[in-house]
Parts: sequence; structure tokens; C-alpha cells
Amino acid sequence: MSDTDILDRLGAHRLVPVVVLDDAAHADPLAKALVAGGLPVAEVTFRTAAAPDAIRAMSARGDVLVGAGTVLTVAQVDQAVAAGAQFVVSPGTSRAVVERCHEHGVLALPGAVTATEVMAALEVGVSTVKFFPAGSSGGAAAVAALAAPFGGVGFVPTGGIGPGNLAEYLALPTVRAVGGSWMVPKDLVNAGDLDGIRALTAAAVALATTGS
Repeated sequence: MSDTDILDRLGAHRLVPVVVLDDAAHADPLAKALVAGGLPVAEVTFRTAAAPDAIRAMSARGDVLVGAGTVLTVAQVDQAVAAGAQFVVSPGTSRAVVERCHEHGVLALPGAVTATEVMAALEVGVSTVKFFPAGSSGGAAAVAALAAPFGGVGFVPTGGIGPGNLAEYLALPTVRAVGGSWMVPKDLVNAGDLDGIRALTAAAVALATTGS
């Protein structure tokens, strides 16, 4: 899929579950719970060694849009793409990481929270950035202010977002989707509580759809 196709799918779902997996064996059951909850999307972070195998397991299903998160190096881009990641998310903007994503033909979502960082992302051909950490960088008001001088730039705020403030971000026209982990808490994932994850996911989808 093209970058536009991926962004359209993210925009349609409006939410990106940010997943941290200690054991790749949890990947397929978790993906099943997300799909059952109405949210066939996952950003699997490279914070653990299980990430490549987890991405591979989720991608193999064919019914989940899978991305790699916390990607810091070119080597991790290569690992993520080889495992089947369809988009790559970074906490900041690295020219090397973005350029390697372009070489592989996958969408890069680098982090940017200042005008200078957004301009740096634009210079390497990025049109949508991850606004991270959103909660401690001014929240929805900061996204709105930053978006004003950058017509056409999309934002995916992540960090410090949950049911209590989700609507503030989704109300902004420049926000394509919002990243969060509240629907995939690590304790439920490790406990194999798929019903709990499915319920949290369904509630998040309903909140994103209705705004209340």
C-alpha cells in the first residue's frame, strides 16, 4: 500500500494502539482481541526484543494494519520491514531512518513537537508527524497552535492520551489519528486477558466514533 493508503486507513480508524510485548506468543491473541474490538491496527514498539517476531505474527494474519514503533535506527527499520511492518513510527525525526523507510516504500511517522522539528520532517518528504510526547508538550492546544503555520501537515498525537482527553485531540482537523496504550495495558496483555482487552478496545472505538 502507498503512504496515502496507510494514512487513509489510520484516519478511518482514528486510533493506533501502542503495543509493548515481552513475549511474541502474545501477538496473535492480542491481534485477535483488537480485531474483535473493532480496531484492526497495532503499533508494536521496538522497546523489547520480541518486537520483530510479534510484528511478523500479526502481519501474517492479514487482517491487521501493523506498524513498528520506537524505531531509532536504520537497522531497526530493516528488521521491521522484513517482519512485515507497513508503517514505521519514531519518537523524533531522523533523516537516516526516514530515508531508509522511503527506500523500503513504507510510511515513516517521525516525531516532532516544535516548528523546527516539523520543518525538518518536511525537508525529508514527510507530510504527517507523530506529536510526542503529547501530554507533556502542551496537549491538544499545542497541536492546534503548531498546525496553524503548517498547512497540509497531519499529526498523530501520542503520549498521555486516554479516554478523558481523547476528544480534545480528535476534534482537531489536522489530527489524523491518536496513539495510545490504554486499550492494550501491559498487565492485561501479559495475563492473557483477551476479553478485557477486547472490551477496552470496543469502548475506545465507541469513544472515538461518538466523541463522548
